[in-house]
Amino acid sequence: MQQSSLKLLFEIFISFLKLGCVGFGGGYSMIPLIEREVVEEKKWVDKEKIIDIFAVAESLPGATALNSSGFVGYAVAGIPGAIVALVGNMIPSVVIVLTLSVLFVQYSTYPAVKSAFRGIYPVIVGMIGYAANKIGKTAIRDAIGIVLAAISFVAALFLQIEPIPLIIFGAVAGLIINSIKAYVYSKKHGTTFKKEGK
Repeated sequence: MQQSSLKLLFEIFISFLKLGCVGFGGGYSMIPLIEREVVEEKKWVDKEKIIDIFAVAESLPGATALNSSGFVGYAVAGIPGAIVALVGNMIPSVVIVLTLSVLFVQYSTYPAVKSAFRGIYPVIVGMIGYAANKIGKTAIRDAIGIVLAAISFVAALFLQIEPIPLIIFGAVAGLIINSIKAYVYSKKHGTTFKKEGK
């Protein structure tokens, strides 16, 4: 393997090792951290592609953070990139969870520990809100996007519908809407509809 490839794999490993160390709160809170690292700082993936990665990662079984790490690593450096990204992301979690499991059993009733967790939870909610805002700016481009987002929000909040059916609904809705646009465009211009918005 070339030296440049090894350097890239090392950078991917270090980046996801760092993300694994600070990614408290699970997959959703990791989304803004991954987005900032791989899109804004490293510029490995563009904004539109990272949205696609997050969507697929969330729809698959397993932890969203790990799924996203694997997809990003693969997008940057193929299978070796996926492996080092996953390993880098998992190492801090495994070490921290094993350590905290021992400590938590012994000290979970301490007032200081309870107070710390009461402070962490609102921060995690804020990070999830930040991630939703960042992704929304790229993913919601028109009135149809706003309607689909609103339907999904209401269905999840009030009807308690699970994420997977909502994701399937979004995929089907996207196919139907794009097919209608293609049909209307071809009728109007007598040619094939190639890109959304044209």
